[in-house]
Amino acid sequence: QVQLVESGGGLVQAGGSLRLSCAASGTTAGIAVMGWFRQAPGQERGLVASIGSGGTTKYADSVKGRFTISRDNAKNTVYLQMNSLKSEDTAVYYCNVVMRIWETNYWGQGTQVTVSS
Repeated sequence: QVQLVESGGGLVQAGGSLRLSCAASGTTAGIAVMGWFRQAPGQERGLVASIGSGGTTKYADSVKGRFTISRDNAKNTVYLQMNSLKSEDTAVYYCNVVMRIWETNYWGQGTQVTVSS
């Protein structure tokens, strides 16, 4: 089992920045991929960014050039630096990890990000 605790969400003006953090605990040795998803009201949850254990990253087209995902394997923590925020970035952001075994997914409780225009 893996437990995920997110922090860093909040209210920010358009053009501003926020940094999300997600700390994993429990059976962390088996984590392969760490990432962030988001879900806006009335929309499906979708990938924002992910990072593999070797550092390979993937981004949604809508955030490329504005968001940066990073990972501290020693702390079992993943970060999402969000710059040049837009109103359409408003959503609940969820931390996600995928395990090496069975590709089991674990989710955080979600943190609200609100960008005012």
